[in-house]
Amino acid sequence: MSEKQPLSDIEIAQNSELLPIQQIAEKLGLTEEDLEYYGKYKAKISYEKIKELQSNKDGKLILVTSINPTPAGEGKSTVTVGLGDALTKLGKKTVIALREPSLGPTMGIKGGATGGGRAQVLPMEDINLHFTGDLHAITTANNALAALLDNHIHHGNTLNIDQRRVVWKRAVDLNDRALRQVIVGLGGPGQGVPREDGFDITVASEIMAVLCLATDLEDLKRRLSRMVVAHDIDKKPVTVRDLGVQGALALLLKDALKPNLVQTIEHTPAIIHGGPFANIAHGCNSIMATKTAAKMGDFVVTESGFGADLGAEKFLHIKARNSGIQPDAVVIVATIRALKMHGGVPKNELTHENIMALEKGLENLKKHTETITKFGLPFVVAINKFSADTDSEISLLKKWCGKHDIPVALTEVWEKGGEGGVGLAEKVLQEIEANNGQFKYLYDISSPLDEKIRTIVREVYGGKDVEFSVKAMKQLKEFEELGWGALPVCMAKTQYSLSDDPSKLGRPENFIIHVRELKPKLGAGFIVALTGEMMTMPGLPKQPAANRMDVSDQGRAVGLF
Repeated sequence: MSEKQPLSDIEIAQNSELLPIQQIAEKLGLTEEDLEYYGKYKAKISYEKIKELQSNKDGKLILVTSINPTPAGEGKSTVTVGLGDALTKLGKKTVIALREPSLGPTMGIKGGATGGGRAQVLPMEDINLHFTGDLHAITTANNALAALLDNHIHHGNTLNIDQRRVVWKRAVDLNDRALRQVIVGLGGPGQGVPREDGFDITVASEIMAVLCLATDLEDLKRRLSRMVVAHDIDKKPVTVRDLGVQGALALLLKDALKPNLVQTIEHTPAIIHGGPFANIAHGCNSIMATKTAAKMGDFVVTESGFGADLGAEKFLHIKARNSGIQPDAVVIVATIRALKMHGGVPKNELTHENIMALEKGLENLKKHTETITKFGLPFVVAINKFSADTDSEISLLKKWCGKHDIPVALTEVWEKGGEGGVGLAEKVLQEIEANNGQFKYLYDISSPLDEKIRTIVREVYGGKDVEFSVKAMKQLKEFEELGWGALPVCMAKTQYSLSDDPSKLGRPENFIIHVRELKPKLGAGFIVALTGEMMTMPGLPKQPAANRMDVSDQGRAVGLF
């Protein structure tokens, strides 16, 4: 008789009992008047309630980050959800704050972003597909701006826009490499002015970053108005304010700006809102979501994208600066199989015990602990346990943490839900109670842009130096002259390596980061530095996850993960 196959993530989700969203809202003191319903199990929180909550005291904030991710997967969202459930089990009034998934990676290689196993947010299918329409609203606003810009050029171009210097791209919430470079306006005078164009994935759109960093509707409009869309014939920047369409864009985004309330399998309240990528944008959920969660819960568990070199650095240098938020503790998620991969083991051999590779891969974890220490924040390492992990490997990792005086907890939330995260929750609470941290930024915001980039490369990545292309050097000078030098920097870099070369795993040394181009994101309030071969429109793998997706005769999703 064959062994019974374990349930998949989607099967666990579909077999779970959801409570009506009103009952989840009641745990946070929300009434029906405070909610805008999207079916039985999803709701948005009204602006009026968000404003009313502002006088409440902030709860403690826990930021979940990780080592550099690998194709083996680290389960950061799973640990975030499991930790929230564990704190609830310990009697703490807890709210989880996560990013919204993008359809591109969901149907590509990464999969969804609702956690896994017994540590998931629900309804999993809705969240990973269209959810409440936020990403569609952002896509629409992005493309409305592109259409209005081209329309202005077509009807006389009173702003003297140089059509060769239009920087605003169209967007789609899919991985579509064929759209990276296109030509628009073909077909004669009635079809517009021909020019080169391109598409970004929606989560790389500046409008996504703007929505996530805005504090209210007025701030949203201010940020939208500052966005640079082109340059004129004198090479001066042209903004949304110059086109006069910030009001129209805000109108398209007015509902998307409201945070979304859902629940975990164990009925812990979760706010899921906004989803910029961390390798090409700033990688954090919205300020409105995190601050609202902090006003309703005694503890908030949130995450930042990818490893501490990307998401956590941007959370602390960009989101914290914009919002006044700072974490009370950090969790660094590590898996034994990912550490072995950083130690040189190929993906197809990760189920075999390999102590030597694990020891070598621990250097990657060490660098991330050093980075969080530089920010002055207390942290705990969460060992996200997988079935193939051996007792010897777990013992080695725990002993290594003990040797380096690193708080550590074995975490089994995928299999056991909140119960599997109680040890981690207790460790985190101890670190918060000890209050040994004194948060600090790693660079002065008034420092020149190149100095800020070098600080990130040396202090966060452990690199030797930065090499700027001729184009980037010209832009550094130009941006400083335009008064943009006092903005924080958002590094666009591969998530797989501390360097800008995805093949350099572990903890590479003496490497150079290559900055090829800078992009002003004045609405978001940062300058993007494109490194290596990073693209703002990903492609699909040879066998995308979409090949395994289907829908049953009863309308239930199949193949999501």
